[in-house]
Amino acid sequence: MIGPNATQTNQQQDSTQPLVIGRNEHGISRKQFSPNAIKVLYRLKDGGFDAYLVGGCIRDILLGQQPKDFDVVTNATPEQVKKLFRNCRLIGRRFRLAHIVFGREIIEVATMRGHHEAAPDKNQISQSSEQGQLLRDNVYGSIEEDAERRDFTINALYYSINDFSIHDFANGIAAINARQIELIGDPKTRYREDPVRMLRAVRFATKLDMTIAPATEKPIKELASLLDNIPPARLFEETLKLFLNGKAEENFLMLRRYNLFKSLFPALDSILEKNPDGLEFSLIQQMFRNTDERINADKKVTPAFIFAALLWFPLLKIAKQLQISEQLSEYDAFAQAMNKVLSENAQHIAVPKRFTLGARDIWHIQQRLDKRSGQRAYRLTQQPRFKAAYDFLLLRVQAGEQEHQELANWWTAYLSKDINGQKDMVKALGNQGPAKGRRRSRRRGPKPVAE
Repeated sequence: MIGPNATQTNQQQDSTQPLVIGRNEHGISRKQFSPNAIKVLYRLKDGGFDAYLVGGCIRDILLGQQPKDFDVVTNATPEQVKKLFRNCRLIGRRFRLAHIVFGREIIEVATMRGHHEAAPDKNQISQSSEQGQLLRDNVYGSIEEDAERRDFTINALYYSINDFSIHDFANGIAAINARQIELIGDPKTRYREDPVRMLRAVRFATKLDMTIAPATEKPIKELASLLDNIPPARLFEETLKLFLNGKAEENFLMLRRYNLFKSLFPALDSILEKNPDGLEFSLIQQMFRNTDERINADKKVTPAFIFAALLWFPLLKIAKQLQISEQLSEYDAFAQAMNKVLSENAQHIAVPKRFTLGARDIWHIQQRLDKRSGQRAYRLTQQPRFKAAYDFLLLRVQAGEQEHQELANWWTAYLSKDINGQKDMVKALGNQGPAKGRRRSRRRGPKPVAE
């Protein structure tokens, strides 16, 4: 909690005047910030500009957490920032940003934003869709306007390099003390401006162990479908933030509660709705639980595995439909279904090819795990994605596919043996016969011409 009277003071705070918390009251030290972020602040200051650390880094330190990123806001335009830093690159179309590159660390510098209804004489660009979503937003303004344009009150906190004070424009300290996620402004309007804020509300609530304020929570179900207007590439990035932060299971459950999951994975959501307590839900929830355990134990997790699980049941459904409607073999139906499920998913979330290829390998190996005779078992283990595919088999069994328990036990034992032990296990299987699959017809040459 920040100061004994912080909440009371904040409640009486003037809407245009920030609550200023002095260095001796907030207890934040510059040693807790990235040295590179401090360098950026001082260079902007020496260049004659105002500069503040803002948002998540201040919030996290006040909550006793270590920030991952340090963002800076300034009254310098992106072009002016670029002139001050040789290691600067400008990015973004919806809102221009300056990235100051220090090796692997990037300090993001944003120009203070103004209201997109700004007067035309400001020579700035703003564009909205018919639904109210901001498409271009290069409108610059004062720090007061910038604070009003922030999404949540806990993110409208500014650390001044001039006197090391914190400027709270939107009752952010009170929200931190109350442990609430609260939007700045009218929730419906703010969600329409940027529907991704609904996903961010969920992510912040689970990450910071907070609740979503009633007024902020109320419109989410009604406006959840606005996520359909968000570019699939951006939704991919937001999905990674939701599922690779150690709170994937909680985020999954909250997304389902607010109807947000439907816009991300509509095919899977439809299956879950029809059988809410079935195997499908168990597998997805277990996958996210396992993912959280790995991340929190500092183990690697590949998005390929997550998307392989999220699209597994839609894949099986499509394969079954194709097998019946097109009279295809199981192998051919499965192969076509992989293409179709990934194509349909790309309309909602644009998963990069390096991850869809990994998901394909995981799925394909599922069909080969019971083909173990001769050299097949050994050759299968040499596949780059075999370990992920084996883990996927274990997940299926863990979720309730007991018919594969014996197969999972065999592979577990096989992987624990040396080469001689593995050969003995394969011999003990006996002859499994030829592998099932497509029968390739022999190419025939042209018939001889009759003489």
